[in-house]
Amino acid sequence: MDAEKIKQLYAAGERYFPAANLIKAKLIGASLPGINLWGADLSGANLARAKLWGADLSRANLANANLTRANLCGVKLNEANLRGAKLNFTKLYGADLTGAYYDETTRFSKDFDPISRNMHKF
Repeated sequence: MDAEKIKQLYAAGERYFPAANLIKAKLIGASLPGINLWGADLSGANLARAKLWGADLSRANLANANLTRANLCGVKLNEANLRGAKLNFTKLYGADLTGAYYDETTRFSKDFDPISRNMHKF
């Protein structure tokens, strides 16, 4: 499934896309609040400025994804793979990052503390 198909189905009312294959998808500025992408592969995807508040990205693979300036308020990111992801200026208020993985290449906003959010360094 590609980014355009996801946006089209979302616009038609669909919200449930578990385990979707969205490797390197271009979803820049996409407005997809409440979408369920549980276990989806978004590795290398560009989600800069995306509006995803209230979404479920639990167990999603977001390795090397660009989430710069994305709105992830209230998003479930439990056990998500955030290794190498760019989270600069990303809104994470109320986001659940319990068990999410990051590494030394993951980029967070200044003053963000992954340990206090129960994330695991890999």
